[in-house]
This record gives sequence, structure tokens and C-alpha cells, in this order.
Amino acid sequence: MKNTVFQYFILFFVFSDLCSFGQSYLPIRNDARFKAKSKAEPAAFGFGPQDVKLLNGNVFSHAMSKDSVYLLQIEPDRLLARFYENAKLPVKAKVYGGWESDGLSGHTLGHYLSASSLMYAATGNVEFKKRVDYIVAELARCQSARRNGYVGAIPKEDSLFYKVSIGDINSSGFDLNGGWAPWYTVHKVMAGLVDSYLYCKNEQALSVVTGMADWTENILKNLNEQQMQKMLRCEYGGMNDVLAQIYAITGRKKYLDLSYRFYDDFVMKPLSEQIDPFPGKHSNTNIPKTIGSAVQYELTGNKSDSIIAAFTWNTLIDHHSYVIGGNGNYEYLGPEDKLNDRLSDNTAETCVSYNMLKLTGHLFSWHPTSRLGDYYERTLYNHILASQNPNTAMMCYFVPLRTGARKTFSDPFDTFTCCVGTGIENHAKYTEGIYFESADGKSLYVNLFIPSHLNWQTNKTQLTMRTDFLKKEAVKILVESEKPSQFAVKIRKPYWATNYMLTVNGDKFASQTDKDGFIVVERNWEKGDLISFTPVKSLHAEALAGNDSRIAILYGPLVLAGDLGQKQPEAAYSTPVLLTDNRNVNDWVEPVNGKPLHFKMKGVGKPFDPELQPFYQTIDTYYGIYWDFFSPADWATREKEYEIEKERSRKIKERTIDEFRIGEMQPERDHDLKASANSYIDAAIGVSGREARSKGFFSFNMKVDPELKNNLLLSYIGDDKNRKFDIKVDGEVIKTITWDGAESGKFYDFEYEIDHRLTKGKTNIRIAVEANYGKTAGRIFSVKIVK
Repeated sequence: MKNTVFQYFILFFVFSDLCSFGQSYLPIRNDARFKAKSKAEPAAFGFGPQDVKLLNGNVFSHAMSKDSVYLLQIEPDRLLARFYENAKLPVKAKVYGGWESDGLSGHTLGHYLSASSLMYAATGNVEFKKRVDYIVAELARCQSARRNGYVGAIPKEDSLFYKVSIGDINSSGFDLNGGWAPWYTVHKVMAGLVDSYLYCKNEQALSVVTGMADWTENILKNLNEQQMQKMLRCEYGGMNDVLAQIYAITGRKKYLDLSYRFYDDFVMKPLSEQIDPFPGKHSNTNIPKTIGSAVQYELTGNKSDSIIAAFTWNTLIDHHSYVIGGNGNYEYLGPEDKLNDRLSDNTAETCVSYNMLKLTGHLFSWHPTSRLGDYYERTLYNHILASQNPNTAMMCYFVPLRTGARKTFSDPFDTFTCCVGTGIENHAKYTEGIYFESADGKSLYVNLFIPSHLNWQTNKTQLTMRTDFLKKEAVKILVESEKPSQFAVKIRKPYWATNYMLTVNGDKFASQTDKDGFIVVERNWEKGDLISFTPVKSLHAEALAGNDSRIAILYGPLVLAGDLGQKQPEAAYSTPVLLTDNRNVNDWVEPVNGKPLHFKMKGVGKPFDPELQPFYQTIDTYYGIYWDFFSPADWATREKEYEIEKERSRKIKERTIDEFRIGEMQPERDHDLKASANSYIDAAIGVSGREARSKGFFSFNMKVDPELKNNLLLSYIGDDKNRKFDIKVDGEVIKTITWDGAESGKFYDFEYEIDHRLTKGKTNIRIAVEANYGKTAGRIFSVKIVK
């Protein structure tokens, strides 16, 4: 796994008519709709969704089907509501809730265009094209009404972008002139329009998106480099990516030049110098930039752009990733190779893996390797597939990796976070990445083992791959050429395969594995030839970066989750650990009879041996992914700590006058909670909490005993950092809190005195939590008044 993508670079500077964007990210062969000439010819091409169809009856086709049903439940007019409003046109329906009623309003519409376009191309269901065509026409109507080329749904967008255009820029990580990452939302809308053009052949979409690109040029035309860099401190999505794609489609170089204006000096420049800038950075802010660099490289041959993309991939895979392929804790990256203290309910934002798979697709097209394919498989099976509830089609924002956590899925119409947007795309494109063809047309790469049918037009060949691969091992590939044809089928040899068997038409085939990790089966193929490939799965362990005594267990490519039941574990101390000196998982994990892909620990789990199943099958139970090895002495200490914690909790309960479970609906009503618009509920370790962002607040009533001395007890979590806020009682500050965090995954109680004069003669007081220092207030998970 230590070979880097750099070792595989083969740079081409041959002008060609090859397009790089026939699919949302995979380079495919020539398409007349692309006018720009590529200067870095790919070594391999992907296939468009019109050429690859999933077979029915497997987890991927099921996930795609569920997603398609959900997409058709979403009402376009509700996604368009704020577009109409901002264009001063009649609004046809009420805007959706969640982020669509907040500062990122409009981002979901962009994702919806992309997902519906992908779904139309993959299924041929004309209802998706009808929706795309309707939305594009309505956006064109809004654009015409605004008369400047722009179309959007962002609150206060006209004033904030006007200020940008005159160089009046106030910017931070997610704030630009008082707007929540406005360029991020602009990118989503533009990307959706590009996909509408590519997949639904909607010419009007190209007209609208070039109008937005021209508006972008006009906004930025007077900004100097210092002003640009100040603006780019705020998340800007993949603006460089979509502008480069518009150049590829139109051939107008001004859009390529404009794409390079979205180049920041605090992440992209160090990446170009092969320096890791990611510790402390927001993961999903930065990966889309590097996808843009990959696209720019493919169009220009600029080596610096290829270094940005490849160095990002290697750095994140080798130093920042969890076993499921995702990265980030609370959306942020930490120091290299130090993930031990970064396991929580808020690990592995799903958007990040969506973007990492895009980046992987680009790199695979530059030079296919099994290492790239192994990562794609790992992340697709264990993060993307695992992020969807297969019963409801709802999606995870985060995929928790703390032992004792449980997945939280979105609401159908009142969430619409970024990961809902990328999620509706994720489950529409399982055909991507299965097959690639070499640039010379003499080889076909089989990268993923997903039941599917391929129409390989270059070689006038049909391939059908049948497999129940996740449950069984055999992969059958039926080759049907119109006439005998000489080519190589290159099958990825998975890193996890301890052995494999390969036959052609029932006879053993003397294959070889090439330097890039592919099993080469080359012959003169005739109609009806059948390849049988059987990679042997086995149990194996993978240590967490930063702690060799904390492991995940896998079966072949599948991450296994331990079932911890329907009831939340009482405390971290009560979740299972591994009490053994034997690190060979094959000695103490065995299959469960009659339950495919289910396993059971035997005699090593304390306080019990959990049953294990593929993580993607885990829906509504509490689970464990990572397991700690303990010695008997360490386990005795752990049990003692648990008893001490229970006794501490008992004593606090005896002292409690009033308790407020903040973040829960009925308790917040009972305590008359009031909050600013930028105060939010957010849970950790199964406990709800509340915070307020800069200049925000929340306040509530609490009972007190007027005859006693009353103290306020608040609970924070160690994962939260860089917090500062005031605590007030009836308008008077009793404490200014600075919270820089502590051990991840643990709650911390702090007790503050309340001056007796503030409670004398009262049975209730009003407590306020105010963010008065440009930082977040909270999260607070529990509020108690104690004696």
C-alpha cells in the first residue's frame, strides 16, 4: 500500500480530441459535445452510464432503486422556491426545511439535477429527464428576470456578491460577507446544470451555466490577488472544477483562465510542493479543489496540477483515513497517523468519500493500479453503501466509528444537508468505476465485482458479470463479441485475496499479474466465452493509525461491525474489549451457521462476545468497528473506573434540584427555551446537545431552591474545541467559559457557583448561553441545578 500514485505517472502532451468529462468525473472516449483539446491523454477511459447497467437482485441495484423512488418524491417547485423569491417571481410552493431554509439554500437543487440526470442516463426513466428539463427551464426564467447572468437562492446574495465585486471582503472558513459559503452553493447549481447538459442533452442548461460563468467572471474581474486570496479563505466548493469543465465543453479559454483564479495559497500551493497542509483543516472544503486540479491537468498537461491531485490522494489514504475509507472527525483532519483520539459520533463525513471517489477515478484513468481500485472498493462498500438506510433510502451525514455509536439518518424533507445532496448522487452511480478500457482499446479493466452488463462499443463486445460476490466468491464474466477479437481482460487482484482461481470455459488459464496488480487474461475471444474468477476471502485485522492495539476486523473487503444491541451502552466502559494476547483473529472469530457473512467472537470479548456482520448491513443497532486489546490488569482498572463513574453519577443525582435534557423537544418546551436562528441541536454519543454560533444565544428557565446555595452544572464533550461564551443568570454574567476540548468521546461536567443574591426569594431563574466572542457557545449536553 506504500507505492504512491506518483510512481505511476505517465505524462502525455499529445493533442487529441478526447473528452475528459463524459461522466461526472471519469474520462471517457471522444464526444462531439466537447470542443477543448486535451493535453494529457488518459491511459484508460471509463464508461458512461448508458453503457453499463446494473443487474437486478443485489445490494447495489437495491440501493439505486430506493434512491430513485426518493428522488421522485422530492418536489421541484419546493427546491425552486427561493430561486423564484430572489428573482422576484411568484413562488409556487413552500421551501423545504433543513439547510434549504438556511444559508445554503439552493445547493440541494444542484445535487438534484445531477442525481436525476445520472438516474435518467442509468435507467432510461423519462420522468427524471422531465424533471431536469422543467427545473432548467425555470432556472432560465429566473436568470432572465435577474438580467445579469446569475441565478441563485442564497439569502442576501446580491449584497454579499456586490461587496465581493468591489473588494469589500470579510471572509472566514464558512462565512463570506455574512453568507454561508456562497461559492459552494454556486458550484453545486453550476455542476447540476453541466450534468443536465451531459446526461439529458439539455442545451438550455449549457446556456444557463455559461451565463453563471460569465457572471462569475464579472464579479471577480476587478479583484487583485490579495483580495482573491482573502475571498478564498471561505469554502468555495469545486468552482475550479466546474469552470474547467465549461471550458472543455465550449472551448472558450476564458473559462479555463477563470478556473485558475480559484487557486488558494494556503492549501493548494503547499500541496503543489508536496507538503501536507491538512492537519487542522476542514476535509470537505479542500478535496473538491484538488478534483478541480485533476481536471485542469487533464486539459492542460500542467504537472503542478497533477501533483496537487496525486499528493492529496496519497496523503489522505496513507495518513488520515479510517478502515471504511472515510476521513475526518467533526469534519476536520488532525495530525498525520494519529487517529486514536479521533473516534466519535461525527467521524467520516459522507461528502468527503463522495469526493475521494471522484478523485480516485481521475487518478485511475491516468494510470490504472490495483491500489487505486482497492481504495475505491473499500470506500464504496463500507462507507457509501453503508451510509444509506436500505429500508427508507435516507442517508448519513456522519458515519460514526466510536464503539457504542449508532447511525443517524436524514429526514426526507427537513434535513437537506450537504450529505443528503451528495447522497442522492452516490446511490445513482454505482455503475461508475466497474469497468475501464485502455486508451489503445486493447485491454478491458474489471475493477469492481458488481453484477452488471457492459456494452463495450470500441470492441463491439458485450460483457455480463454475474456474481453474488459479497456473500460468495465466484465471479462469472460472459464475453459476447460480434466476431472473434483479440484483447486482454485485466482483473484487479484484490489486496485481501489470499489466493484465487481462474478458468476460461472451465479450463485453468495460465494468467499472470502485471506490475500494476491486474491479472491479465489475454486471448482471441469468441462469443460465449466464460471467465470464472474466484478470489478467496479471509478474516483479517487492520490497526487504527496511531494505536496498534486498536483494530478493525474485515472479511475480504468488508468491514465487520459488532452488534451491541438496540439499547445504548450504559457507558464507554461497558462496551466490549478484547481480552487476549493472541492477535490472530482467525483463532477467535468463527462463522455463524446459517447466517452468511455473520461471525462470532469466541471467548475474547469482555464483557461479552459480540456477533459481527458487514457494516453496510448495520442499520438501527448500536455497534462497534474498532476493538481494543486489553491485558487482565488493564481490564480490572477499566472496571474499577466504571464503578467510580457510576458512584459519581449517583451522588450528583442526589444533589440535583432541577435537570434539563437540552436538545430534546419536550424538555426544551418545558424549560421555555428561546434561541437565536444560529443556535442548533447536535448530538454526540447518543446524547443531544445545543450550541450557538458567533453572536447567537439560547436561554431557558431552571428551578432553584431559594433557601439553599445553588450551583449550575454543565456538561461538555472533549471533542469540541475553540469555544468561548458567557453564562448569564437573569441577565448577569456569572462565568465566561473557554473550552479547548479534552479527550475525544468523553463528557466533562463543570460546576459553577451562582451568587445567592441571584436566587434569593426565587424558585426559577433564567439562564442564558451567549456567543459574544466570535466563537461558538457550547455544545452543552446537560444542565443541572445542584445543591
